[in-house]
Amino acid sequence: LFAGGLDGYGIHPRSLSSLVAIPLAPFLHAGFGHLLANTLPFLMLGALTMTRKRQDFYVVSAVSTLSAGLGAWLFGGANTVHIGASGVIFGYLGFLLARGWFERRPGPILLSLLVAAGFGGMIWGVLPGLYAGVSWQSHLFGFIGGVLTARTLGRELSKRR
Repeated sequence: LFAGGLDGYGIHPRSLSSLVAIPLAPFLHAGFGHLLANTLPFLMLGALTMTRKRQDFYVVSAVSTLSAGLGAWLFGGANTVHIGASGVIFGYLGFLLARGWFERRPGPILLSLLVAAGFGGMIWGVLPGLYAGVSWQSHLFGFIGGVLTARTLGRELSKRR
């Protein structure tokens, strides 16, 4: 769409004017292939994020968007632009993997194990330099945001029990 003209609205590391791009970057993709690569994991992991309650999806989406965007903004390479929903997807992954640990109940533990078996290979995406042109910073900080959300929501659940 627009011959890639919207990509410039992505996150430009350490550019103050680019801070407004943080909530927009997940909606920008470098072509149809990039969009397709993000769609299936977004739908599957996003749906699994809602297994306890729908609000979890919204909270994890918001926190991982911010954490992935800030991580890319702070630690991204000079003269790079960070776009795509993969930081949010890694937030869902981190949330789902950590949820069993923090909630310590059979259902969430089983879900964490199933997600690890089905999507555990994605974890390599948080490593620097493994994939050229891929924002490992967004992946890593989105993942961390998801884990921290699982910890926070898991503690709230424990307090209520």
